[in-house]
Amino acid sequence: MKKFTWLCLLLGIYQFAQAQTFSLESIKSYPFPTELTSAAQGSRIAWAFAEQGKRNIYVAEGPDFAPRKLTNYTDDDGQELTSLSISDDGKWVVYVRGGDHGSNWDDELPVNTLSSPTPPKVQIWTVPFAGGEPKAIAEGDAPVISPTNDPGTPARIAFIKGGQVWVSPIDGSTAAKALFTARGTNSSLQWSPDGSKLAFVCDRKDHAFLGVFTNETTPITWIAPSFSQDDSPRWSPDGKRLVFVRTPGSGGAPDSILTRKHRPWSIWTADVASGTASQIWQAPKTLAGSQPTTHGGFNLHWAAGDRIVFLSYQDGWPHLYSIASSGGAPLLLTPAPFMAEHITLTHDRKWLLFSGNTGPDKLDIDRRHVVRVPVDKAAMEVLTPGAGLEWTPVVTGDGATIAMISATTQRPPLPTVMAFTKGAPRVLAQNLVPASFPQNQLVTPKQVVFKAPDGMTVHGQLFEPTGGGAGKKPALIYVHGGPPRQMLLGWNYSDYYANSYALNQYLASQGFMVLSVNYRLGIGYGYDFHQPANGGANGASEYQDVRAAAVWLAEQPQVDATKIGIYGGSYGGYLTALALARDSKLFAAGVDIHGVHDWSQQRYGLSQTDRYEKIPDAEKAAKVVWESSPVSSVSSWTSPVLIIHGDDDRNVRFNQSTDLVRRLDKQGVPMETLVIVDDTHHWMKHSNAIKMSAATADYFKRKLMKPRQ
Repeated sequence: MKKFTWLCLLLGIYQFAQAQTFSLESIKSYPFPTELTSAAQGSRIAWAFAEQGKRNIYVAEGPDFAPRKLTNYTDDDGQELTSLSISDDGKWVVYVRGGDHGSNWDDELPVNTLSSPTPPKVQIWTVPFAGGEPKAIAEGDAPVISPTNDPGTPARIAFIKGGQVWVSPIDGSTAAKALFTARGTNSSLQWSPDGSKLAFVCDRKDHAFLGVFTNETTPITWIAPSFSQDDSPRWSPDGKRLVFVRTPGSGGAPDSILTRKHRPWSIWTADVASGTASQIWQAPKTLAGSQPTTHGGFNLHWAAGDRIVFLSYQDGWPHLYSIASSGGAPLLLTPAPFMAEHITLTHDRKWLLFSGNTGPDKLDIDRRHVVRVPVDKAAMEVLTPGAGLEWTPVVTGDGATIAMISATTQRPPLPTVMAFTKGAPRVLAQNLVPASFPQNQLVTPKQVVFKAPDGMTVHGQLFEPTGGGAGKKPALIYVHGGPPRQMLLGWNYSDYYANSYALNQYLASQGFMVLSVNYRLGIGYGYDFHQPANGGANGASEYQDVRAAAVWLAEQPQVDATKIGIYGGSYGGYLTALALARDSKLFAAGVDIHGVHDWSQQRYGLSQTDRYEKIPDAEKAAKVVWESSPVSSVSSWTSPVLIIHGDDDRNVRFNQSTDLVRRLDKQGVPMETLVIVDDTHHWMKHSNAIKMSAATADYFKRKLMKPRQ
């Protein structure tokens, strides 16, 4: 009998070993493209590629669109490339190197992942499209290239440095200088169509003005100054008017924290010469009519035919609308139940292109496809139907080609082009995917749909291991961060979540069943899912979706219900900690990656002041916020945990994990830790992303794949 038992154990170990078909380094070797952009004239495009931490700019030009490497950064040094753009004439490429632009704070400060005694700088760089040595123009951020109609006059780059506006010739022929000074923090730079004026937002804390700069001797024109917050300036094609969004300024009597409220906004147009403005549309005074919080926010544009286009959640989905610049009833351009994101206006201003979770397949709600719609009628077309995923479309200046990023369940994301008149997409740069990348060994995740206890429908993606025998397998719940994110049936358009997708594939190859759960507060399933009652610090209603996912897993015949783990980063780390604190009997182990553990210490505004007026539900809200935090349930936390955090985190404060470690140590909870020095929330250094992923996989293998005695 004893010999038989050991034989079974050895067979089980052998079967798990058979499931291991590729290394973590190979699944993480893919290049990842971002920042796809096009010139306003001709057929030139550019994008940034991260190749195992080495980030560079690539360009291509029609009709062949052969990719060409434009820069030569050779180190895995954590210096991201952002704000990529091409001058209108296609001659220059501009970008920012450095910083962490997905952060909640300090995104413009340098990131020093190499712990260099001389830290890097956040700089604006320019390089000829034809090739040449990149040139650092200045320290700064958010560059915007001016249009120019004079071939003999180089375009200018306006940018932000220290909250003020600076300018430099695009060729760097003279030193950058301050363009003007305006009290406050300035942003949202927009050149007029002829390049003679610059619109900007001047944030003065409790209010924000819209300004227009003309030259050094002309006073700034303030557009209809008020006690409001003005944002998102966009020029009319003739450069005589602006459209912008107005929201209320801060202040007023202290209001309830726990009660959900409409967040009002309206669209205004202004005459630039006089500075006068008038309202052309006001959002419905409903919860769904509040300020949109999906990608691009208002997505405001002044389109052809004197139409204003924008995004609103008013009908329960983030949809595109079009309205005459004089006002009137808006036209719903995208009436189907899906979300529109990554929205761009074509250079001729006649079309909107975007990625949407829609198409002829019922699974498309968990994908992204490229969609277009004219700005003046509801005649949208899904251009890339099928089982793949496509996102961030742009149209070339000549209007002939759509460039996008595409992927499948197996092939990683790559730049792709197709004719604007439609046709078969053509994938670029496939030769940059390393031969060691295990594309043919990846599994196709399956859509899973289940119900939470309160009836909410929840979607997930199930990664099932191939091979490994017919015995019951350990299982993992993966919880994404955000929380306004959506994991997809294939590679994700975010580098952070592409890393998660790769790790889920690797875990499946190691013999784990992995269920990635799209809990409420996420995007892609409508307003009520995205903005539920009692979510987050106001009650953590989304946790029941995560628990329901684990219960669903436990009921599957191929799953060992005693070996269910959970992991996630950021908000996923928060939900991981909440799961372990509340349900250690259900979750056997967890990996908490830079999670929030005490809402009151992160950024939740509960502080009382010396004002006579007090927040009416402050005491109740404080209790709810505490009970929604994992630290409130540490006394029932018994499952082992690995806690990982980078100590230059600019999204979740490092002390969230320091505090939890102290509490768990006092409680006697089995705990391991991994601190990654001088990296941020986004694992800017590729080797650090590998280190985090390897530690996660190793921890679960040790905790959940131990042979039973």
